Amino acid sequence: MEMSKNSEIAEIFEHISDMLNVLGENPFKVRAYRNAAENILDLGEDIEDVAARGGLTEIPGVGKDLAEKIDAYIKTGKIKEYEKLKEQVPLDLVDLLHIQGLGPKTLSLLFKELNVRDLAGLEKVLGGEEILKFRGMGKKKIDDIKRGVEIFRESKERTLLGAAVPIAEEVVSAIAKIPGTEGTILAGSIRRMRETVRDMDILTISDNTEAVVDEFTEMKFVKDVLASGGTKGSVILKEGMQADLRVVGPESYGAALMYFTGSKAHNVKLRTLATKKGLKINEYGVYKGEKRIAGETEREMYKTLGLPYIPPELREDRGEIEAAFEGKLPDLIEQDDIRGDLHTHTKWSDGRATIEEMAESALRLGYEYIAITDHSPSQTIANGLSIERLRAKQKELEIAAKKFKNIKVLMGTEVDIKSDGTLDYPDNVLKELDVVIASVHSGFKMDRVTMTNRIIRAVKNPYVHAIGHPTGRLLGERDPYDVDIDLVIEAAIDYGKALEVNGSYPRLDLNDLNVRKAVEAGVKVIISTDAHSTDHLLFMKYGVGTARRGWVQKKDVLNALPYEELIERLKEMRRRAAADT
Repeated sequence: MEMSKNSEIAEIFEHISDMLNVLGENPFKVRAYRNAAENILDLGEDIEDVAARGGLTEIPGVGKDLAEKIDAYIKTGKIKEYEKLKEQVPLDLVDLLHIQGLGPKTLSLLFKELNVRDLAGLEKVLGGEEILKFRGMGKKKIDDIKRGVEIFRESKERTLLGAAVPIAEEVVSAIAKIPGTEGTILAGSIRRMRETVRDMDILTISDNTEAVVDEFTEMKFVKDVLASGGTKGSVILKEGMQADLRVVGPESYGAALMYFTGSKAHNVKLRTLATKKGLKINEYGVYKGEKRIAGETEREMYKTLGLPYIPPELREDRGEIEAAFEGKLPDLIEQDDIRGDLHTHTKWSDGRATIEEMAESALRLGYEYIAITDHSPSQTIANGLSIERLRAKQKELEIAAKKFKNIKVLMGTEVDIKSDGTLDYPDNVLKELDVVIASVHSGFKMDRVTMTNRIIRAVKNPYVHAIGHPTGRLLGERDPYDVDIDLVIEAAIDYGKALEVNGSYPRLDLNDLNVRKAVEAGVKVIISTDAHSTDHLLFMKYGVGTARRGWVQKKDVLNALPYEELIERLKEMRRRAAADT
C-alpha cells in the first residue's frame, strides 16, 4: 500500500526536523518542521486538494517556505533540501534518536567526531575507549546508552504474526483479569492481521487507570518498563516485543479502538471525511464543536461519518472507504465458514502426527473434511512418498477413514513441480487422488520467464486442483522467487484452477495483495494450513486473516463449500482442465 501524500510529506518533515537537530541547527527551525508535520498528519483534507486551491499557507505552521517545499513534492516527488540533508545525515543515523539515553546533542557529537552513522557504528564506539574522552561520557552514561541500544533492538525488530498472536493473547488475558477492567482487546497491526508486527497495542476500559497501568507494568511477562503513568503503560516483554496498554473510559472506547487499530492512512482518510462534514475525530470520539456525538463503539463512529462498519483487516486505505460509501464492501470470509483443510502432512512424509490424529483434530475443530497431502518423492528431505508408499498410505487412509462417521478423510498429495513444469507423479497416479496441490520446492533462482512458465505448465495439468504457496516466500528467511503472478492468475482463470492462501505463518502465501488480485480476477482460492502437526491446524486463522485482508469472500473459497459440493467442484475442475488442454 502506498502512503497518502499527507503521510509522506509529514514523514519527510519529521526526518528533516531530526536531521537539523543532529546538525545542531536553530531549535526554532527544528520545531517548525516537526509542528508542520504534526499538523499535516492531522489535516482533515487531502493535501493535494489543499495545494490545488492555493491553501497550503492556511495549514497551521506552514508558511511560504514550507508551502513551496510541499508544492514541489506534490509535483516532483522530491524536496531539494531533504535530498541534500540525506547526503549529510544518513537516515540510519536519524533512527538512532529513538534510543533511550541518546539525545540529539550526544548523537551529533558522535556523528561529527567519531563518524557514527548507524547502529553498528554506535555499538562499536560504545565498546571502545575513544568515547570516554568526551565530556559527560562516563561509564554510567555509556551503560545507559548501551541499555537503550538493547531496548531499541528489541522493540525495533518485527515479529511474525503467528508468533506474536499467542504472546499477545496471553497478555490480553492477564490484563482482563485485573479487577475493574472490561473490554480488553488487541488493537494495532495484530488486529489488522498484518503478516509481521512491530509491537502490540492493547486497550481496556477502567475508571482506575493508574492502578491498572501499575499492575500491567509489574506483570511477570515484563522485562523492561518504558513508560508508566496516567492512562498508558509501555513495556518490553521477555520475548522482546513492545506492548503498549491504553486505559480509557467507556465513552471513548470505540474511538480509541478505531484510532489505535489504524492504519495511520485509514485514520487520516477518516479525519478528512470528518472535516468535510464539519466534525472533528480523534481517539476520544467524534465532535461537533465541543460536543462529543460518538465514541462508545466503532460502529457508532463509522455511522456518524456516514459509513457502515469497516472490518479491521480492510483498514489500509486501499479503497475500503470508497467501497463503503458505494455499498460495495465485501462480505468477508469468516473462520466459521471454513468446512475443512485441504493441505496437511502426516508421519508418512515430514509431519508429526498420524492420519487418524490429524482427522481427530480436524473433527474437534468442527470440520466436515480434511485432505492428507503428503509430499511426493522428489522431496527426499521431507521423506516424500514413492508410488509404492503412496499406495500403502492409501490403504491406511481408507482404514482410518472408516473409523470416522462425522468427517471425510480425503486422499491427496502436495506434488512437486519439477524444473520443467512437469509433476513428480505421473498423471495415472494423480487422477486417482481426491486432492492434488502442486508446489515449487526447489530451483528458486530461475529467471522470471522460466519460473512463470514452469508454474503455468503445472496449472495446465488436468489433475492439479491448486497451486500451493504460489510465490514460495518464507518471511524473514527467503524472498519470493521471481514469478509473474499476474500471468499465473490468468492461467488459473483460463484452466479453472485454484490458488492457495497458505496459513502457515512463515509463509502467508499468497499474500494479501496477491490474493486480492486473484479473487478480483475471478480465481477461486483454498485457505489451508500446510499443517505438519495437529497444532498447526490452528494456523487457519492466519490464512483467513490474510484472505480477509485480500477482500476474500466466502464465495471465493473452495473449502468453504460443504463436502458434496466440494467433491463435485473438484471433479468439475478436472473435467474443465481436460477439455481445455
